[in-house]
Amino acid sequence: MTVPDPMKGVRGVFAATLVLESIVVALSLLVLSKFGDGATPLAVGVILALAVAMVVAAGVQRRPWGLRLALALQVVMVACGLLVPALGVMGVVFVLVWVALLLLRRDLAGKMARGELPSQQLRDP
Repeated sequence: MTVPDPMKGVRGVFAATLVLESIVVALSLLVLSKFGDGATPLAVGVILALAVAMVVAAGVQRRPWGLRLALALQVVMVACGLLVPALGVMGVVFVLVWVALLLLRRDLAGKMARGELPSQQLRDP
């Protein structure tokens, strides 16, 4: 019998969060023209690149460096608040989501280390 990997599920949640984030970033293009210099080619390019990078990062969450890439993109999203203030606010919201996800991951890793997960319990025949 194979034992399920709980971290695989956590990586799936990370990937889903990145896809949702990329949608939020792409939707910021709709309000870009209402702020600052408007929809400049630089602003549109940066926002599109960030959205695509988040989708790519969602696809590489199984790699050892996937989580680091996702966290780096959070910093970029907050910095994009200089282009679209609403995007910066949403960046802070998603940073809080990622903090919660990392706390969840830490709790799961602790339970795994202590052997407290249901899949780690010995079953009676």
